[in-house]
Amino acid sequence: MKKLGLTLLTGLIIFTLHAQTDQQITLEDIFTKGTFREVSVKELRSMNDGEHYTTFENRTKIIKYSYKTGEIVEVLFDISKVEDAPISSFSDYEFSADETKILLTTDVKRIYRHSFTAQYYIWNVLNEKLTPLSDNGIQQLATFSPDGDRVAFVRDNNIFIKNLKFGNESQITWDGEKNKIIYGAPDWVYEEEFGFNKAFWWSPDSKFLAFLRFDETEVPEFSMKMYAGESPALEKNRLYPGEKTFRYPKAGEKNSTVSVKSYELYSRLTIDVQIGDDTDIYIPRLKWTPDSKDLVVMRLNRRQNQLDILYANPFTGESKPIISEKNERYISEDFLDAFTYLDDGRFIITSEKDGWSHLYLYDRLGFEQGQLTKGEFDVTKFYGYDPAEKLFYYQAAAESPLRRDVYFASVDGKKKGKISTLEGTNHADFSKNFNYYVNYFSSSQTPQLVTVHDKKNKLLHTIQDNTFLKNKLQTYRLPKKEFFAFTTSEGIELNGYMIKPTGFDSSKKYPVLITQYSGPNSQSVSNSWSGINWNHYLAQEGFLVVSVDPRGTAARGEDFRKVTYLQLGKYESDDMVETAKHLGTLPYVDAKNIGIFGWSYGGFMTLLSMEKGGELFKAGIAVAPVTNWRFYDTVYTERFMRTPNENPDGYDDNSPLSHAGDIKGRLLIIHGSADDNVHVQNTYEFTEKLVQAGVQFDMAIYTNRSHGIRGGNTTMHLYTRMTNFLKEQLQ
Repeated sequence: MKKLGLTLLTGLIIFTLHAQTDQQITLEDIFTKGTFREVSVKELRSMNDGEHYTTFENRTKIIKYSYKTGEIVEVLFDISKVEDAPISSFSDYEFSADETKILLTTDVKRIYRHSFTAQYYIWNVLNEKLTPLSDNGIQQLATFSPDGDRVAFVRDNNIFIKNLKFGNESQITWDGEKNKIIYGAPDWVYEEEFGFNKAFWWSPDSKFLAFLRFDETEVPEFSMKMYAGESPALEKNRLYPGEKTFRYPKAGEKNSTVSVKSYELYSRLTIDVQIGDDTDIYIPRLKWTPDSKDLVVMRLNRRQNQLDILYANPFTGESKPIISEKNERYISEDFLDAFTYLDDGRFIITSEKDGWSHLYLYDRLGFEQGQLTKGEFDVTKFYGYDPAEKLFYYQAAAESPLRRDVYFASVDGKKKGKISTLEGTNHADFSKNFNYYVNYFSSSQTPQLVTVHDKKNKLLHTIQDNTFLKNKLQTYRLPKKEFFAFTTSEGIELNGYMIKPTGFDSSKKYPVLITQYSGPNSQSVSNSWSGINWNHYLAQEGFLVVSVDPRGTAARGEDFRKVTYLQLGKYESDDMVETAKHLGTLPYVDAKNIGIFGWSYGGFMTLLSMEKGGELFKAGIAVAPVTNWRFYDTVYTERFMRTPNENPDGYDDNSPLSHAGDIKGRLLIIHGSADDNVHVQNTYEFTEKLVQAGVQFDMAIYTNRSHGIRGGNTTMHLYTRMTNFLKEQLQ
């Protein structure tokens, strides 16, 4: 009996383990349950001493850890321990420079991609008091002055300064007004395309506040119908739809007129900073020299192929050029945030002047001191300078476009090397004294691994290894990502990956879905963890899922990246057609059942590829596609295309609107009706072309949804709809 019982128990265990390893992925697992959610370390910040860091946990605590031991040193703030606290949680925090005050962000309400309004509170570490920043209405962008005595913020398009010593609130601009004048925050197109949401900068000595003024009165308005909808429901629109109107400059149209201001706190005077006579320009960033003597103005011409660095006197507004970065095509937006001052006034820039993105060192007056990195690879991030070791740290794709590693180099080049050791994607976060760094690693097979190292590269401890997720993945029969490369008929080698169907049998033929984004300087094919997502679900359902990065994408040098200049879509769609042809030659591919999918730029690429590829593509899904770049914004579009007047053929020859009748496969086109980024106008104009050309198609419009098409049950509905479409058309 005992032996028989043991045998039965063993068999039950084996059966149970086998059943567990055959678990099936569901769309609910991916989009609603968070079954495969990766755990990271959020809001890790180095403290002033460089020996400790803080993390933000459970939206209620700020905890101080030791870099060296990984142990908790103390709980710096816990909202649950504050007596009669007016808030129960917070979503972000910022220390004052001396770490005696903490600015807490609560009640966040999104405006656009980066911008939001909020309520801010200040925690005084010394007297343990929690006070609201302002009782006069919601705020934006609250930021400590470097001395910690004041906080600047934006309200209703004007700038205010709160004096924390005396408690008074001062308004320093007065004519701000929605859809007309903006102070201290970017307009829509600056926020979206220059990637920032705060347009004011404290001087390091806290004596000045520099800021941008946007006059958008001549920028054309764009209006979107807003319906009652659900999740959330807009009850006021239940009978008659409302409208959301904002300033949106489409390619070739007028931009905001931007001016630079310098406000001196002592005199309370605001002066105009000289930025030249041409008003049709961009000011994508301001900075200060470390000694506060000069305000640094980045001035970019409208064509975006010349970026001037100006030094301006904050008292008088007089300015002079220091350096001018020029490019035959365009200046990469990576330049903006990589521009970094060292404590002694020298600065670092990234430049593509030798055909690759590399780091260059300049002295305070703008004289080049040397090229810090060299070789046929792109530097992808600059981390900073360790003055003790005299080393510069950076991330690069030096060994493969698919990888990212962390490197160091000295000015003279005598010291250089790599500090990351794991093959995949590495990102480093250094302590303020550069004695330690936190490495964030992942690969196509490994969820995020977060480890702490000392300056000698010794592994000290692991913060997060996602063991729980990795163990859970063992209970599923998951298809794996495999990398490949192929050479097109034009002799171009392209990188890709494929996820083969579960239980793949090379003697069978499988339907294919090509999934891609393909936008300038983007990258879909990399050795990094992208999670268990819709691609894996489709592979489980019998599809071979393939992604390829075409010409124009990242980490392969300037010529590869910028070959699409003046003709967005041409080479990328050629390469997608080549991808479909290549896949059709593989013995396990059903060449008669190839589909293509993409969102945003990828949606644009889906349409253009289907038009060019004809019967190569049996089906396609285009979500929120651009259908003519004349419909998109000035900054992004003109960076790659110039204006429609300068380049009309470039706009129209590669526009899906111009070739709608060439689509042979079945198309599902999807858009959110309240997409402020790629307007639903794109889809409406394109589907009208299809109608007039007699091309049948499927269409889904999601009420009140923006570019991400989220909210309530929307995501589940969207991916169920797309999955069903692919099964109907390709299987």
